[in-house]
Amino acid sequence: MSMMKTRSNVIVALSLIVMVSSLAFGQGGTQSGPGQQTTKGAVIKGKAPVNKEVLKVKLPRAEEATLKNGLRVVLLPMHKVPTFNMQLVVLSGGLSDKPDYRGLSNFTAALLREGTSKRSSKDIAEQVDALGATLTATSGLSSLTSVVSTSGLVENLDQTLDLFADVIRNPTFPQSEVDKYKTRTLAQLQIQRSIPQFLAAEQFNKAIYGTNHPASLIAPPAESIKKLTSKDLADFHSTYYRPNNAILAIVGDVTMKEIMPKLEKAFGDWQKGDVPAATIPPAPAQADARIFLIDRPGSVQTVLQLGTLGIERTSPDYFSVLLADRVLGGGPSGRLFLNLREDKGYTYGAYSNFGGSKFRGTWVSSSEVRTDVTEGAMKEFMYELNRMRNEPVSTDELENAKRAIIGSFALSLEQPTTLLQNIVTQKIYNLPADYWDTYPQKVAAVTAADVQTAAKKYLDMSHLQVVAVGDASKAREVLAKYGKVEVYDAEGKPVTGSETNNK
Repeated sequence: MSMMKTRSNVIVALSLIVMVSSLAFGQGGTQSGPGQQTTKGAVIKGKAPVNKEVLKVKLPRAEEATLKNGLRVVLLPMHKVPTFNMQLVVLSGGLSDKPDYRGLSNFTAALLREGTSKRSSKDIAEQVDALGATLTATSGLSSLTSVVSTSGLVENLDQTLDLFADVIRNPTFPQSEVDKYKTRTLAQLQIQRSIPQFLAAEQFNKAIYGTNHPASLIAPPAESIKKLTSKDLADFHSTYYRPNNAILAIVGDVTMKEIMPKLEKAFGDWQKGDVPAATIPPAPAQADARIFLIDRPGSVQTVLQLGTLGIERTSPDYFSVLLADRVLGGGPSGRLFLNLREDKGYTYGAYSNFGGSKFRGTWVSSSEVRTDVTEGAMKEFMYELNRMRNEPVSTDELENAKRAIIGSFALSLEQPTTLLQNIVTQKIYNLPADYWDTYPQKVAAVTAADVQTAAKKYLDMSHLQVVAVGDASKAREVLAKYGKVEVYDAEGKPVTGSETNNK
C-alpha cells in the first residue's frame, strides 16, 4: 500500500468519528449549579464508545537524514499537490535570552528578512511575492525554539530555498530596521495596556510564575527593548543559529533523493558552532490562592481568568488533562460555554485551555462578562471547577469529548503545517517514534476516573489564581466573597489601601 493511500485510509477512518462528534451539539442536558435549571444542548445520549479498531492504522513515517555539519533533515513526502512547506527550527528561543535583554530572540527572528548580505529588505519582500511563497520567522519569550518557515510551489523550490537559506544564514540586522521595529513594538506595548485581555493574561502569568521565571512575561519589558542594538541581534544569531542546533522539517511533493542535493547546496557549507545549552528553569512552587483585580473605571465588562499551574508536555497525565480540559471548556460543548453562555447568557463564550513545555504550563478558564453579572459568573466558574474535581464526568460527555479530539486530529492530518508541527514536537520533546500513530488510541483509553484524578490533582482550589479586569468600584465586593482582593492599576502598580476581604 502506498504512503499516500495509507494516510488517506487513516483520515477516512478517523473522519467517520468527526461526523459522529458533530452530533455532540444536539439536545441533552447537564446540571448547571445548585438549584439551577439544567443546561440545554449539552450532549447526545446513548452514543457508542469510540471504536478502537478503527484507530489501528499507522501514519506514514517521516524520512530522516543529517548533513555533515549536523543539520538534521526530516521529510514527510506528500504528493497530493505540487507544493511544499518547510521549517527551520533553531533549538534556542526566548529561554536563551539574556536576563536583561528579554525579547532578544523575538527581535532576531522578526528581523531576519529585513536585509541580508545579498538582498535588501525590499528585495526579499518582492522576491517572496514574485514566487508566490511565504516567509516568516518567530520566537516567543519563553519558547524553546526560534522558527523560520517558508512554503510555495515545487516548481519554485530552488529559488525559494535560496532565499530561505539566505535570510537564515546571512542577515545583517540594519540598525535602521532595528530602530523601526523597536518603535513599533514600544507603541504596541502602549496599546496593549488598554486591552483588558492583555492585562488579565499579564497578571495571571505573574501570579503563576512569580517574577523570575521566563514564562512570567507575555510581552518584553520596555526597558529591554530600548537597549537592543543590531550587534545584540547579530551576536544572538551567530551564537544560536547553527546547523548543529537546528532541525529542518519538510512536508511536500518531494523525495529525499530530490531534496538532499538542494539542501547540500543551500546549507552544506553553513558552519557548525559551540552552542550554549539553554537553562530551562522549573516552574516555581504553586502559590497560595490569590485574587487580583485590575481597575478599569467605567468598564462595562469584567474579564475573568481563573487557573492553576498545569503540566509539562511530556507528563504522563497529558491525555487525562486533555480530556478534562475538553469537557470543562474546550469549545461550544464544554461545560463552561453551556453554563455561562447557553444557560445563563452572561457572555458570548467561556472556555478553558492548558499548555506545557519542558516546564509546567498553565491550566486556565476564562471569559468576558457584563459587569452586572460578575457575581453570577464567578459563582458558576467556581461551581464548574469544583464539579470537575468532585464528580466523575458522564459517559456521554467523555465519549463526545473523545470523538471531538480524535475528529479534530483526523482533520488536522490534511494540513501540511500541522504535520510539520507534529514532526517538530516529536523531535523537541523526544516523544516515541509512534507517538502520533497511537495518539487516537491514547485519547480513547482515558477513563472517567483518569479525568477526575487529573482534575483533583491540577485544579487545586487552594492554589487557584483569580484575575479580574474591570471596574473595581463594582467588582471588588463581589470578588471579596472569595478572599482578599489585591487591586492594581493598568500599569500593574498596587492601588494603595484597596485590599478587601469579605470572606
